[in-house]
Amino acid sequence: MHFGVHTGLQNTNIAELTSLWQRSESHGFEWISIWDHFYAADGTGNAHSLEAVASHAALAASTSRVRCGSLVYSAGYRHPAVLANAMATLDQIADGRITLGLGAGWMAAEYRAYGMDFEPTGVRLARLEESIQCVRGLLTQDTTSFSGAFYTLDDARCEPKPVQQRLPIWIGGGGEKVTLRIAARHADGWNVPFIAPDAFAHKVEVLNRHCETADRDPSTITRAINVGIAFQEEDLHAQYGKMANFVRPGVLMGSVAEMCDRVGAYREAGAEWLMLSLRSPFDIEGLDRFAAEVLPALK
Repeated sequence: MHFGVHTGLQNTNIAELTSLWQRSESHGFEWISIWDHFYAADGTGNAHSLEAVASHAALAASTSRVRCGSLVYSAGYRHPAVLANAMATLDQIADGRITLGLGAGWMAAEYRAYGMDFEPTGVRLARLEESIQCVRGLLTQDTTSFSGAFYTLDDARCEPKPVQQRLPIWIGGGGEKVTLRIAARHADGWNVPFIAPDAFAHKVEVLNRHCETADRDPSTITRAINVGIAFQEEDLHAQYGKMANFVRPGVLMGSVAEMCDRVGAYREAGAEWLMLSLRSPFDIEGLDRFAAEVLPALK
């Protein structure tokens, strides 16, 4: 299993994040990612959140080894050509370390605050499926043509290309009928946050069935779980506030031994990557302790 850190962009600043990113890289984590929100993802209406693409660029520029991911960009916030060109340039900054995560978007309040249509779930998912096809074509083909319900490309180009021959694209979300089907058809990886190991195992089974229908080898899709970390109960509430009980099924809690057992359960459930999801106020002491005590016990 591989380990990473997922950093929320609310109630913080680039200087604080840069310190956290470089500390995480020095601890040996192999992945660091950012989210895509305009408002804080805490249900309070707080609008303090850094923009994702600019933060992704800062992450790429301030690290040298980790894979720099996004979990996940909302397909409804940017035209896929805009996103593809941004990712190609980011991969230049990162010298081939970018992974693009895409999702359908879920936070209705920020859509509505900015006058963007918060489409029904099925429509947002259909938009996501078109978006990933457009982005993939632009990042890998000399020219891309596409005609869909939402997007049209006419011999469109994206130059220069990423450093990577195939920049990985992940799908984020746990919807079993559509989201996992989209992942099976189009994605290099799949990520879901804050669910228990047994729930993760079930979704892996569903993903495998979609792969069978799509005539896809399921082993070609990387599977990742985002989890919180809380050595003490108060650590959970400090980071997640009113969302603490909602995320609790997917939080590593208790002693080092208990955390190791929980990570082992995710591994048995099929997780290849485990990302520690951190948000301000960042639990630096908990991160350091996990790196010093939990990681060595798992390797």
